[in-house]
Amino acid sequence: MVKFLDGLSSYFGESLSRSSRLMTVKAEEEEVELVDPQGPIREACVAHHCEKYKSKLDTCNERVNSRSKTTETCFEELLDLMHCMDHCASEKLFSKLK
Repeated sequence: MVKFLDGLSSYFGESLSRSSRLMTVKAEEEEVELVDPQGPIREACVAHHCEKYKSKLDTCNERVNSRSKTTETCFEELLDLMHCMDHCASEKLFSKLK
């Protein structure tokens, strides 16, 4: 690289300073789109492993939405589903980590 720069300076008849010899060229970095594996794994767990919890949550949501004045929430059913999803996904998720 230095010989090339020295050759250029002799060709153009000018001396290149030391600072110009230390030029760095930054290559454009390719942006790699990272995909979080947790989403697809959890969706597969809901479809194949946690069907009964999903069904209970859907039934509760229908019941709550059909009433106009109710204090009932489906929080317990949601927690049960989330617990099932986390338990199922944890077995597969840690094998994907680097």
